[in-house]
Amino acid sequence: MSGAALGLEIVFVFFLALFLLHRYGDFKKQHRLVIVGTLLAWYLCFLIVFILPLDVSTTIYNRCKHAAANSSPTESSNITGLYAAATPVPSPHPCFKPWSYIPDGIMPIFWRVVYWTSQFLTWILLPFMQSYARSGGFSITGKIKTALIENAIYYGTYLLIFGAFLIYVAVNPHLHLEWNQLQTIGIAAANTWGLFLLVLLLGYGLVEIPRSYWNGAKRGYLLMKTYFKAAKLMTEKADAEETLEDVMEEVRKVNESIKYNHPLRKCVDTILKKCPLEYQEKMGRNMDDYEDFDEKHNTYPSEKSLVKLHKQVIYSVQRHRRTQVQWQILLEQAFYLEDVAKNETSATCQFVHTFQSPEPENRFIQYFYNPTVEWYWECLLRPWFYRVLAVVLSIFSVIVVWSECTFFSTTPVLSLFAVFIQLAEKTYNYIYIEIACFLSIFFLSICVYSTVFRIRVFNYYYLASHHQTDAYSLLFSGMLFCRLTPPLCLNFLGLTHMDSSISHQNTQPTAYTSIMGSMKVLSFIADGFYIYYPMLVVILCIATYFSLGTRCLNLLGFQQFMGDNDMTSDLVDEGKELIRREKRKRQRQEEGENRRREWKERYGHSREDSTRNRNVHIDPKESNFSDISTNRSASKYTRANNRTERDRIELLQDAEPLDFNAETFTDDPLESESGRFYHETQMLL
Repeated sequence: MSGAALGLEIVFVFFLALFLLHRYGDFKKQHRLVIVGTLLAWYLCFLIVFILPLDVSTTIYNRCKHAAANSSPTESSNITGLYAAATPVPSPHPCFKPWSYIPDGIMPIFWRVVYWTSQFLTWILLPFMQSYARSGGFSITGKIKTALIENAIYYGTYLLIFGAFLIYVAVNPHLHLEWNQLQTIGIAAANTWGLFLLVLLLGYGLVEIPRSYWNGAKRGYLLMKTYFKAAKLMTEKADAEETLEDVMEEVRKVNESIKYNHPLRKCVDTILKKCPLEYQEKMGRNMDDYEDFDEKHNTYPSEKSLVKLHKQVIYSVQRHRRTQVQWQILLEQAFYLEDVAKNETSATCQFVHTFQSPEPENRFIQYFYNPTVEWYWECLLRPWFYRVLAVVLSIFSVIVVWSECTFFSTTPVLSLFAVFIQLAEKTYNYIYIEIACFLSIFFLSICVYSTVFRIRVFNYYYLASHHQTDAYSLLFSGMLFCRLTPPLCLNFLGLTHMDSSISHQNTQPTAYTSIMGSMKVLSFIADGFYIYYPMLVVILCIATYFSLGTRCLNLLGFQQFMGDNDMTSDLVDEGKELIRREKRKRQRQEEGENRRREWKERYGHSREDSTRNRNVHIDPKESNFSDISTNRSASKYTRANNRTERDRIELLQDAEPLDFNAETFTDDPLESESGRFYHETQMLL
């Protein structure tokens, strides 16, 4: 079992990262390098979080083994004779090997590979891939050139700072830095940048996550917030449609000006492939490929302008598609919350949906999660479960805030995380140690990572679920994860006093800490910034609790959901009206579909019989008789089917005029057949 735990966690974390990436990314449409780069970044960061508890338990066992080897049984020196030979002296350190013990030499290599790979991704590869993904170039060479130009300032700044530091070290005779010390300085600089951002995100997540679950138990709050989101999303949706129309107009002009034999026609064709299908069809019908271009009399766009247009097309199409999908998801959420509000007063204890799900549910789910179970869960159990979960998460948040402010105190030990780990270390309960470490670092990771998934920087960075996240945002999230995870783990080791620079004890460090190197090279960072800066989380938690950031954004003109604001009330009313309108529209559509289905079931057999009778072969000998009796049979046929025809016409006239769509009716073969049958009957008359 020594390496089984490590192998299982490596496999499990890979599928976890793959599942999350599949939820936010689009494997079919996005570039493979973007998917691989983001997956690798997420995988390495999640792997560090899951493997670190195994490193802690292995380090505690190695400390015990080292102490047992160096200790001398002084009690045996005072015992002589046969009694000393007959009585074994018990070992003061009963060391038991943990079930997840990792042999010596594996963890240092593992951490070194994981850490330096993540740093290479976050500082070199992913920024380059971001510029490559956003580039509007028409060739790989053009995209690489654009990415290098955009990152020249980014890379040049780091090289300039590093070069100035090396010159300062070389000129100053009092400084003699070796390669290991330079490596430690680089790691400290990266961790300092990450810790600065980590505390900001942690202060927000420690308050917002418990509050979100507490508010999730209040149905009225969730419904009002959904109405608010609907009003904002409708504005964004209209803006995305307008932007797409403007960009498509520019594409249409370029498509008409650049003909088939122009040198830049291939670039235009590449742009057209990125446009929606309806726009491609319109532009294809209006194009005349038989006209040659005249380079002397006409002005044509340059390749640089086409690159810019290509970039705008990619952005506008992605944004338009994302808003459309988000609008449909928000509608389903609003309809479901309204159903929950209606079913709360139900006396039958059966959950009734206004609209049935378009996707068929699994039979296993239908059997166990029936309408009765759904009613008890949604109307009774779920609010209480969310309240209890919010209280538990609030207790965890208080423990984290207290430990962040007191983890530097070693005598007495005030950090609650360190107290829990030291109590378990005395009894060498490795399972408890690993569970406590995993829950602690997992909660810290959720607070930080969930904030990364929630924040939105205009349309520059936005992680949207249901495969609607663009390549730039995916890569940017990978960069953030790789920069936040190492300082997060160091902060956790400091909270548990497993970091010797915090505990000030001459004990064996963890393998992860040994890779980071000794911070004594930069004492002002190790003894100052790393200890006192995390205390800022108290101020950030207070600011988040009173929603100071939300109020500031609201004052600047960015509408935020605030219960005591007039603008919020107006947007809630607007969103409520939008949801009501969409609900009526969907109800009319379902009613129309039900009427057409009933009509097909009612008159489908009679139409098939009449069609079969018309197709019967007529004998030539009876042609004269048929000619003589045409009028008589026609009048009889008309009288017999007069009532049926009136029923058909009245049934079609009952449809709502607002939902009439000529394409829908003409595309139905049954209805087209009924129209032809009606005209034939009129001709017989």
